[in-house]
Amino acid sequence: MTKGVVLVSHTTEIPAGLKKLIAQVAADVPVTTAGGTDDDRIGTSAGKIAQAIAKNPADEVWAFYDLGSAKMNLQLAQSMTQKKVTIFDTAFVEGAYTACALLAVNTDPQEITAQLAPLKIK
Repeated sequence: MTKGVVLVSHTTEIPAGLKKLIAQVAADVPVTTAGGTDDDRIGTSAGKIAQAIAKNPADEVWAFYDLGSAKMNLQLAQSMTQKKVTIFDTAFVEGAYTACALLAVNTDPQEITAQLAPLKIK
């Protein structure tokens, strides 16, 4: 089962920039983004997030988000897909970057989850 990553942010620029950064170390990991509201204002959209999940070619996606209200829309989008979506409550940039770098070198998913644990936002 292939894993991909979905980046969810309140702006369009932050996940786009993070995707560029990740591509430098994990070009083979499929990354899709959902930033901003449907009319590109600050905020998130469950519809945009659902589209990012659907567009990701992986069988399973790991989702990272920037702020708490993004998690709410991410959970809503999660209920709108048949794909397995795992939401990580980690520091956005550091968590996504770490996960992608480790996925790129075929690290065991349980090991990746363990390495992400110290980045968890409480």
